[in-house]
Amino acid sequence: MNRSIVLKADFSISLKKRYFYRFLYIVVFLFSIVNKGMAQHATYNLADLKSKGLFIMENRSMSPLTEKHAVRFSSADGSGVAWLKNVEFSNGTIEVDLRGKDIKQGSFLGIAFHGVSKDSCEAIYFRPFNFLSKDSLQQAHMVQYVFDPAFGWERLRNEHPGVYEKKLQSPPAPNDWFHVKIVVKGKIIKVYVNNSTESCLEVSSLNEKMSGKLGLWVGNSSAGDFANLVVN
Repeated sequence: MNRSIVLKADFSISLKKRYFYRFLYIVVFLFSIVNKGMAQHATYNLADLKSKGLFIMENRSMSPLTEKHAVRFSSADGSGVAWLKNVEFSNGTIEVDLRGKDIKQGSFLGIAFHGVSKDSCEAIYFRPFNFLSKDSLQQAHMVQYVFDPAFGWERLRNEHPGVYEKKLQSPPAPNDWFHVKIVVKGKIIKVYVNNSTESCLEVSSLNEKMSGKLGLWVGNSSAGDFANLVVN
């Protein structure tokens, strides 16, 4: 009798534990989904991030602009990146407004991703000084993909002409703001400009590393303005 009662008590306690752990698992699972969804969608006020020290700067300084809550890079030799602190990017959509200058060989700007440093990252960038060029060769060099340091623009242009850089079918004015959307899905990268439904560049990533830091990028001797960064 006593033994039977003990067994029933033990069974009751074991059942309660099982239900408790099951409930705990469901709570953790639901929380992870919500948390993941939050991490995948973020709209950034870049001027606010600058004021709070939430950029890690490499080879550039940055100043805020009241216009569009934007930020402006200084110019310097070599490339420069402003990495977003505590932000990792793997797959998804990156949208941003960019503004360069109509300065020949002096305006390169875009987005760096899957980054380790400014010298080890993928980037999509634009050459605004080619937007209104009458030279057909220069027109073909408006938007560019690179994976530094292994696949810089020179190597890609020499070994794969016309693959990793393209012409924009409807280029914006070189001194004006323009909107960019970069879609990264696995190894496929697509780039859209000014809400076009047709991509202006589609490439396969050359990087084996599929996640890393996300940042604002400028090229050699280039300044640049950035606003309205959204990551999904």
